[in-house]
Amino acid sequence: MANVLVVEDDLLITRLLRLTLESDGYNVIAVLDGEGAVQFALRETPHLVILDGGLTGADGRQVARRLREHPKTMHIPIIVLSEQSEVAVKVQAFEAGIDDYITKPFHDEELLARVRSQLRRVQQRFLSPLTGLPGGLQVEQAIKYSLSRPDPWSILYLDLDNFKAFNDVYGFLAGNDLIRLVGRICQQVVHEYGNTDDFVGHIGGDDFMIMTTPECAKTLSLRVATHFKEESLALSLSIGEVSNQIRQPHSMQELSYLTAEAKYLAKQSNGNIYYPPSPRDRTYQEYLHSTVLSSSSLLPPSLSAIGNLHQDLLHILEGESMSEFEQRVPW
Repeated sequence: MANVLVVEDDLLITRLLRLTLESDGYNVIAVLDGEGAVQFALRETPHLVILDGGLTGADGRQVARRLREHPKTMHIPIIVLSEQSEVAVKVQAFEAGIDDYITKPFHDEELLARVRSQLRRVQQRFLSPLTGLPGGLQVEQAIKYSLSRPDPWSILYLDLDNFKAFNDVYGFLAGNDLIRLVGRICQQVVHEYGNTDDFVGHIGGDDFMIMTTPECAKTLSLRVATHFKEESLALSLSIGEVSNQIRQPHSMQELSYLTAEAKYLAKQSNGNIYYPPSPRDRTYQEYLHSTVLSSSSLLPPSLSAIGNLHQDLLHILEGESMSEFEQRVPW
């Protein structure tokens, strides 16, 4: 059942929308103002937003812009309901990032048809068909959003261990069930223990990502791992953390190296969870030189194919800039 957020300060219109949408099987949540709408959308991630174009306070265009700017809500379809039919007003609304515009009074069947169309479009273009989570493009946007901001952040990279072997033995349907289980656990744990704007994405296959803050990273990783162990005896789940409080990546490429390293270290750890220690920690440096990347078998093929990979990633982790690294490594 899709959740529809209705942002409308006219209680009569809200009641009519609720009756119309619930008759077609949607779950309706109503808020009266724009700020409440933004906070609810960040916390609950509804499937679609119906927005009153004449909101007082934070107007509809401002709400649309704020939802479009955040990676957690940028994919959510926004339909504006407004009494204004002027072309200029509609153009401004579309430029603010809305997806559809309906003038009041509305026809029930037309509204429902437009809702179905928007939900179908976003499912096909932005969400994983298996988990319903934001997919590859949205994950990239979430990472770029964090890289562009000075705020502290942590990325948790989650990966099922020996998933291909499991699929070969038990079949892809059993594998799909495990992937859906990981996605569901991540959503539940982040909703219960994370920040309002934490992001959960399905990178693809059995790989997931949680974008959170450093103070929540350990709690989320432990809770996810514990829930997964309770619900699945088939496989273990490895979780590696990358944080800009330890090292500030300056590009998507640099971050990809760090997440590959965190994933590798998680798979090598006793508890299948890796938290990055401070680079100033002597024990960390000694560990890098003695054991890190002693085998590249668990790294992605694109990384395993790089010549002298072990030393290259050590250079990156010890502070070599990406520009210096790229001058040494041919691509």
